[in-house]
Amino acid sequence: MTRKLLLGNEAIAHGAIKAGIRVATAYPGTPSTEVFSTLINFAEEFDFHAEWCVNEKVALEIAYGAAISGARSLVSMKQVGLNVAADPLLTGTYLGVKGGLVIVVADDPGPHSSQTEQDTRNFANFAKVPVFDPADPQEALDMTIEAFNISERYHLPVILRPTTRVCHVCQDVNIPETYFTSPKARFEKGSDYVIFPNVSRRKHSDLIDTLQNISEDFSTSAFNLTEGEDDRGIVCSGVSYYYVKEALQRLQVKPAVLKIGTPYPFPDKLVTSFIKDKQSLLVVEELDPVLENEIFRLVGKTGIKTELHGKNDRLVPGVGELNVDLVEKVIATWLGKSLPEMSVAEKPELPARAPILCAGCPHRASFYAIRKAAGKKSDVVFTGDIGCYTLGTMPPLSAVDTCLCMGASITEAQGIGRAEPGRKTIAVLGDSTFYHTGIPGLINAVYNQYPLTLVILDNSTTAMTGFQPHPGTGQTAMGEEVPIVDMVKLIEGCGVKSIKIVDPVNLKAAVQAVKESLDYQEPSVVIMKRECINLPGHKAASNPVFVDEQKCRDCGLCVTEIGCPALVMEKGQKPRVFETCVGCGLCVEVCPFDAIQGGGR
Repeated sequence: MTRKLLLGNEAIAHGAIKAGIRVATAYPGTPSTEVFSTLINFAEEFDFHAEWCVNEKVALEIAYGAAISGARSLVSMKQVGLNVAADPLLTGTYLGVKGGLVIVVADDPGPHSSQTEQDTRNFANFAKVPVFDPADPQEALDMTIEAFNISERYHLPVILRPTTRVCHVCQDVNIPETYFTSPKARFEKGSDYVIFPNVSRRKHSDLIDTLQNISEDFSTSAFNLTEGEDDRGIVCSGVSYYYVKEALQRLQVKPAVLKIGTPYPFPDKLVTSFIKDKQSLLVVEELDPVLENEIFRLVGKTGIKTELHGKNDRLVPGVGELNVDLVEKVIATWLGKSLPEMSVAEKPELPARAPILCAGCPHRASFYAIRKAAGKKSDVVFTGDIGCYTLGTMPPLSAVDTCLCMGASITEAQGIGRAEPGRKTIAVLGDSTFYHTGIPGLINAVYNQYPLTLVILDNSTTAMTGFQPHPGTGQTAMGEEVPIVDMVKLIEGCGVKSIKIVDPVNLKAAVQAVKESLDYQEPSVVIMKRECINLPGHKAASNPVFVDEQKCRDCGLCVTEIGCPALVMEKGQKPRVFETCVGCGLCVEVCPFDAIQGGGR
């Protein structure tokens, strides 16, 4: 064994390498991103293919194609990415795989950086896909290896479902020295990989039988642990196991504990054996009552008499992340035990810190130009999208009225306009999101002759998740230089006739471009093109702005209009420029008295 300090996501990547993956695909999304970022660093050394894909559906379909050719493959994404990949997942599970296929889906209880708190264990049940639920980085590595074994043994895709805390916690992890060597991949023609209704009916029946066999296997899995003997029992999974362990130490109580690392298909035999002599059961799990509902099913099926507590009776919170303090209170309430008095020093209230676009972010200039073009008292609806630029909803920009999911800004705008003929809309999304799922919506606008005004914020990267490349950057995940997928030609190919490219910091030109597009009676696109100021290799401005106090009239527009964190104005003082200024020059354009000078590059 080699011992290394690893993030949970890094441990998953090392597990995949030891399992002998041949193909790795992904679309970036917190908290899953580091799984693939780590794999990239080892792809050449261990001779496997790795690629960032344009979206999760594409990523899964590529991995699936490799798996039915016999190659062990891994695809990673966050929980909402699985929604995008649902179509190939459900059908691919019916058809099965030849080589192991592991789908890493990182759930985000809280949520910390997601639209939803959806629970992938429910999705696994819906899709009939086995799922592993790691509690720590070591388990994440071990489960990754076992997931490939289960996938090949039963010819099914397998989901590994780490949550944010498991993804981003560090632990000393034992890494096996040996690794699996995959046989040479070859797709066999004549195999049963074409989905027809009659094939689907047959495969569905086989799948149900297979899941029953996996349930039997999972009942003896080393990832399911029973600890202690008592007529009271706690059932838990994932990182909640450690919350329970620490809470029990604090409370000095010793109910029996069952940790379930394989929640689907449910290990019926193991759980039945655990609960049969329990007078009271508490189920501690994050997000949905998945384990609790399965235990309720077993209680009804077997006639076991036990009190069942958890999320359904609201003893355990039904939303948000759990933590040790919260779990301690839950267990104390369940046992009728008083919490010990604790002397806690008064903590000062932390100042509120609203999320905000970075100083010099080109999106700030783009949103300001959009608002100026639409008019201050305009009734134009700004449909937004998923990315850094979602922060355009914050005042003083206030230029995002809707945000649903990747690519929906374009199609939501069309829906609003169809419902209210004549109501102006401006759809806004980033360059990476445009390649992800923006193109079909744009084609729909052209096909159905909707006068869409689309503004693409092209900052030359996927900034929100760590500057991953995309088809418009001319670089692959492995750093290979490739031809750029020309955004303008792509938009022209969709049938758009009016396409304008402007630098958003050139405020006059940017405002004029949006105004003209709003007046255009067919689909039109404005590309606000300026690279992210945090992009690695970005040349920082050597000319930050400064305030000429002789010219300044204390109007405060430089602060109240654009909300740049590098510009602050306190009562009774002139505006101050902080060292975070990158000299983009937007405030120079905004100042009506030429009191802000410098900037530009």
